[in-house]
Amino acid sequence: MKRATIILTSAVLIAACCGSPKSNLPVYLDTTKPLEERVEDALSRMTMEEKVALTHAQSKFSSHGVPRLGIPELWHTDGPHGIRPEVLWDEWNQAGWTNDSCTAFPALVNLAATWDRELSALYGKSIGEEARYREKDILLGPGINMGRTPLNGRTFEYMGEDPYLAAQLVVPYIKGVQEQGVAACVKHFAVNNQETRRTKTNSNVDDRTLYEIYFPAFKAAVQEGGAWAIMGSYNLWNGQYNCHNKRLLQEILKGEWGFDGVVISDWGGCRDDDEAANNGLDIEMGTWTNGLQGAASNTYDMYHLANPYLERLRDGRAKQEDLDDKARRVLRTIFRTSMGPETHYGSFTSPEHFAASRKIAAEGIVLLKNNGALPLNVDEISRQVRNDNSLPTILLVGENAYKMMVVGGGSSNLKTKYEIIPLDAIREAFEGKADVVWERGYVGDTRTDYNMVVTGQDLSESRSADQLKADAVAAAKEADVVIFIGGLNKSKHQDNEGTDREDIILPYGQDELIEALAEINPNLIVVNISGSPVAMPWADKVNAIVQAWYGGSENGHALADVLTGAVNPSGKLPFTMPKALADGPIKTERQYPGIEVEGLPYWEEYYDEGVFIGYRWYSTQNIPVQYPFGYGLSYTTFELSGASLSKGAVKAGSNVTVNVTVKNTGDKAGAEVVQLYVNDAEASVERPVRELKGFQKVYLQPGEARKLSFTLTPADLSFFDAEAHDWKLEPGDFHILIGNSSENLPIDLLLTVK
Repeated sequence: MKRATIILTSAVLIAACCGSPKSNLPVYLDTTKPLEERVEDALSRMTMEEKVALTHAQSKFSSHGVPRLGIPELWHTDGPHGIRPEVLWDEWNQAGWTNDSCTAFPALVNLAATWDRELSALYGKSIGEEARYREKDILLGPGINMGRTPLNGRTFEYMGEDPYLAAQLVVPYIKGVQEQGVAACVKHFAVNNQETRRTKTNSNVDDRTLYEIYFPAFKAAVQEGGAWAIMGSYNLWNGQYNCHNKRLLQEILKGEWGFDGVVISDWGGCRDDDEAANNGLDIEMGTWTNGLQGAASNTYDMYHLANPYLERLRDGRAKQEDLDDKARRVLRTIFRTSMGPETHYGSFTSPEHFAASRKIAAEGIVLLKNNGALPLNVDEISRQVRNDNSLPTILLVGENAYKMMVVGGGSSNLKTKYEIIPLDAIREAFEGKADVVWERGYVGDTRTDYNMVVTGQDLSESRSADQLKADAVAAAKEADVVIFIGGLNKSKHQDNEGTDREDIILPYGQDELIEALAEINPNLIVVNISGSPVAMPWADKVNAIVQAWYGGSENGHALADVLTGAVNPSGKLPFTMPKALADGPIKTERQYPGIEVEGLPYWEEYYDEGVFIGYRWYSTQNIPVQYPFGYGLSYTTFELSGASLSKGAVKAGSNVTVNVTVKNTGDKAGAEVVQLYVNDAEASVERPVRELKGFQKVYLQPGEARKLSFTLTPADLSFFDAEAHDWKLEPGDFHILIGNSSENLPIDLLLTVK
């Protein structure tokens, strides 16, 4: 309905002022004209009040256009895993639509685990088409904050612990979305790496750490992905809130990186009239986020960038040129999306989208251990010769075999057209071949609704914890194979916006249950479904371990595809799986979750670990982990050979080509991710012993080999010199390490920089 109104308004305007020939259109309405000409023409026709209106919300998820000129409002929607159900104008509650059930795509950590740029582009294209069909202009995603601590409740929404991996995957995602005429709003800028006190914690981070760890993915999103929007984060940096942080937004984002898009506040992240007006925020959203409570009845007029902004402009406390810059950026966004040069219609819940969701989910599943138990073959799983016609029994144990996972988790909560659970998918896969039965084993989360999205499941349970465990163990005695499907969920203190986890051990007594199952049945396979690392103290007692994720609508089918061998697993961990939380780099309260300082209205948090997060810490400190970053097995085997450098010695400033051949030495088609890391043998600053600087995912038939080439640039060998505020490449020896995980790098090539 809203678009029809806009089209009518535009048509009336065109007829009234210009006549019908296209050549007589005002420049801003002529989509054949260059973007900047259109922006300047529209800006010249606007009053100050109309410009200010562009800079703040008019409802929960929309911001103003210019109705007098036929310029439509901007409609925002939560992502980044699917298009949020429609909500009421001023409330979080759903509007009660019956046609807003979307395709749920896998969580972004699942996408990161694919290590596949092409799948990232497919993801972006698919979700962009869904957003355009629903007439959304700005998709609030993707999220690319780094995995500083495994306790972060939103790890599942991000792309892992490595800035290079996140940068490589965010670019095709953005391009895929924006090719559909929808702006990707990359979030949360910046150093927003925890949910505990996320709105009142000041992140103290040195410049080297920022530029090496926390900025690269955002910079790539801007300069390589061409992102049209960036969302500020709730936290502070250097004592100033990030949604209007002058150095972050004005000097770095818009200055150093040349960002020409729009900066949007996180919902409720705008805090100050003067800073909002002067420090680079372009659109203020969600202030007083609890509907219209907390402010006057004319709430939207009371926003920091509404009447208070007008007052500052009129009395000189705010500058007209800053207002014009904000308005230009908003207009630029509108002319790139709903008033863009190309017409996009999108598509919604199409077979192609569900197929994309299934493929991405399966390609990201990581095989962590396999003693020959996988892929499942019903002809081999029976422990005894059956003289009758009875079928072998596959026992599934664990709540996550049954519980729907799309609902919940915070702003990524989705109402999907359907969700396939693992129990149903595995029964489907083995229909007529095996009896698939289920025991719950434990009770984790019985809630089946979130923000009025209801799964329709009944998760109530009358049995005690002891009885649930006893029933599962008794069933395991009679089963031919046992598959435990557990892990985390999206409830409080799990994978969930608004709260962090309390440890990395599995909740609800799952460790003890797995131990009991392993003792009673040697044919035990463990499937962990989570969006963040978990400890696995039972790893050496089970036959196989599969790391699965929140796989969206096709979650169950994707898991069954891998378990049966219909898909050969090729996922790699996008983060380190440590043995214990205490092994990691976060050692003090001042590092996490921060300390209270007398006289300050916020907590202080110090990134004392510097650049040493994730595998950078574990490898440099030589701390054993359960499974390293980049790790993942296959049902086939691969071999690397013939590695070489185009030059063994180069002058600083020259590129180097690295060649290596990868061969599928097994009997199944599959994919390997060849990874390249760099080690600076001697530096004037402390550097990690290895840093990811290249990867390629290659699909090979049995016996097939392929030569791969990587280009190393001076930037790949450099560190950030905070004093000089520039990247620095020091002469000396560098080790170019090649393998298939951060801890399996059998190839070591020596490169000398003169």
